[in-house]
Amino acid sequence: MNVHAWLARLGALIRRIIGVPDYEAYLAHMRACHPSDAPLDRTAFAAERLDARYSKPGARCC
Repeated sequence: MNVHAWLARLGALIRRIIGVPDYEAYLAHMRACHPSDAPLDRTAFAAERLDARYSKPGARCC
């Protein structure tokens, strides 16, 4: 594995740990599981993930 690929995987892992949504993983999922549906653009995806994260008050301990 080259350095660029290793850094990309490390970045994806860090984003997953801190809860940043992974748009590239979403696109891969949409291609594999829902090929007839149009995926959200990056802005709409981020807005939807933020809404899903913060629309359930009390779901987190802090």
